Amino acid sequence: MSCHLIFEGAELSGKSWVMSQIYNELEPSGATSANVLDGCYWLNCDLGFFGTELAPAMIKNYLAIFKTLEKKNILAEKFILSALVYGELYGAGKINGKKLAARLKKMNFKIILLTFPEDPELIAKRLADRLNLYPNYRRIAKAPEFYLKQQQLYKKYLAASALDHLVLEVSKFPDQEAVDKIKKWLG
Repeated sequence: MSCHLIFEGAELSGKSWVMSQIYNELEPSGATSANVLDGCYWLNCDLGFFGTELAPAMIKNYLAIFKTLEKKNILAEKFILSALVYGELYGAGKINGKKLAARLKKMNFKIILLTFPEDPELIAKRLADRLNLYPNYRRIAKAPEFYLKQQQLYKKYLAASALDHLVLEVSKFPDQEAVDKIKKWLG
C-alpha cells in the first residue's frame, strides 16, 4: 500500500529536513522506473497561496494531483492544517476543514506535525539560518513570538482533525530520533 503523508508545522519547525529523510526511505521502495524518481512524490503545497483568496482553488487542484498519484507514495509539505492556520492568521482563503479532512482520509492521508521547543532563542537561531540560506525570506520574517503563536494554531487545528497523526518535536538538526519515530509509526 502506498504511503500518503502531510508534513505540517509552523515555519522553522524542520519540515523540509525531516521530509528529505523520509523521502530517502520511500522513494527507492516505490520506484518502478530506471529513468525517473517515481517511487515517491514530494509536493510543496505552500507556495505562497495559503492565507490568500487563491487557497481554495489551489487545494482543489492539489486534490486532483493526489488522486492521480493515489497508488504512489506522496509527501505533501503543508496542506490542510496550513490552510486553516494561514486562513486564520491572514483572514483570506478560508476552507472547510472537516470536508477536506474527510476527502484526505478517504485517500489514506496521515499528518505528521513537527514542532520546535518553545524557546525564542532557538527560533531566532533557526530564523538566522533560514535568512542565510534564503535571503528573500527576510521580506516576510517575523519575531520569534509569531512562530510560537503559529505553532499553537497548528496544535489547535490538529486537535480537531479526524486524520491519523503523529506529533514530533524537532529540537536539533540532524534529528535522527525524529526520523526513526516516523519510520516506526509507519511500520
